[in-house]
Amino acid sequence: MLSRIAESLFWIGRYVERADDTARILDVHVQMLSEDPWADEATACRSLLAIMDHPAGPGDGEVNRDTVLRLLAHDRENPSSIAGSLLAARENARRAREIVSTDLWECLNTTRNTLPSHARRGPHEFFSWVRERAAVVAGLMESATPRDSTWHFMVLGQAIERADMTARLITTQARLGTGGPGWNTLLRSCGAYEAYLRTYRGRASDADAAGFLILDRLFPRSIVYALHAAERVLRELEPVEGRHAVSDDARRALGIMRSELEFARLGDLLTDLPDTMERVQVACTRASSAIKHRYFPAVATTAWVEEAL
Repeated sequence: MLSRIAESLFWIGRYVERADDTARILDVHVQMLSEDPWADEATACRSLLAIMDHPAGPGDGEVNRDTVLRLLAHDRENPSSIAGSLLAARENARRAREIVSTDLWECLNTTRNTLPSHARRGPHEFFSWVRERAAVVAGLMESATPRDSTWHFMVLGQAIERADMTARLITTQARLGTGGPGWNTLLRSCGAYEAYLRTYRGRASDADAAGFLILDRLFPRSIVYALHAAERVLRELEPVEGRHAVSDDARRALGIMRSELEFARLGDLLTDLPDTMERVQVACTRASSAIKHRYFPAVATTAWVEEAL
């Protein structure tokens, strides 16, 4: 497979997952501000923008939910916003059109074409639509994509982005504390509430909820599950190994982080939860950079040197 095609597939997975998870984070945030009249809206919005790598400076004036929605939901020029991610996913599908299935291409193209009309709806309706479109893409990836390199690169991008964004979601609650939406709300936003109740047999606590989203090995949106999925795909892309330690920098970054989470005591992880989640994000960034250097090397520019006479 050509490296440019592999890179486009990787970013389809990442961008669709980014739109989905950003919609989940913003839905929780907007709901929290709407339900709590005593919430410090400016502080909560600045904290969320910082978590999402869009820190607001002191000279940016008033920062409120409209600012957050403009920057993280509707900015078509920003690939980290919902609209920007969906447009970027469609553009990458166009670049890999000879590989991407017709059903997946039509889904992403239709999503791009209907985005303006849905963006004009209320925040909750818009976020629900984004989650539905992301679910359709995920279903097509699972049901209509052969388990070859095409599927591997899309799932790899999806898994790395999911680990990163789940860490950001947990950081949102950890930093806001009692002023945040609550762990039960976060579980519901991830579709994890019923699975969590079954796992803990109806016993609910903040520590168990945080541990479920971080450590559960069976729930697809937990950080450990996503890291495992990314490692498995990387291993399948290059199954042959020597007798020495893992030489893949991406697998090393993800494996070290996963091991740190799996073998740590939950209480130790919760003691400084924002710092732990920041390390997860750093590991995902390192893995993404290593994948880029390994599979999507930049094309060297040919420089013509005039022959000396």
